[in-house]
Amino acid sequence: MNRLIEIRTYRLKPGTLDAFHEAMHERAVPMLRSKGMDVVTYGKSDHEEETYHLVRAYDSREALEAEQAKFYGSSEWRDGPRGALVDRIETYLNTLLWVSQEAADSMRTLNAPHTKDK
Repeated sequence: MNRLIEIRTYRLKPGTLDAFHEAMHERAVPMLRSKGMDVVTYGKSDHEEETYHLVRAYDSREALEAEQAKFYGSSEWRDGPRGALVDRIETYLNTLLWVSQEAADSMRTLNAPHTKDK
C-alpha cells in the first residue's frame, strides 16, 4: 500500500520557534490526531534556524483535500491553535510525495521524542 505524504515546511518569523513548537505540540497536533489525521512527524528542522516541519500521510489526494478542508474550515481550529501558529509563520512550502507504507512508518522515527505522544 502506498501513502501520499504531505511535507509542510514552515519558515517562521525570527524568535518564534519555541512558541510555535509549543502551540503545535500541545494544541495543533493533538487536535489533528483526534480528527483522524495521520501526523507522521513534526518538529524543528535541523538544516535551518526558525524552520519547522509537519508531515502527514493520506490514502489519496482526495482524502488529503477532504480532511484538510473539513479541519481548517472548523471553528475548533479557528478558535483554537490557529492564531498561535499562523501569526508566527513567515512563509510555508508544501511538498507531496507518494511513498510506501514502510517508508511512511520509517519517517515516524525522524523525531521520536515528538511521536511518542501519539
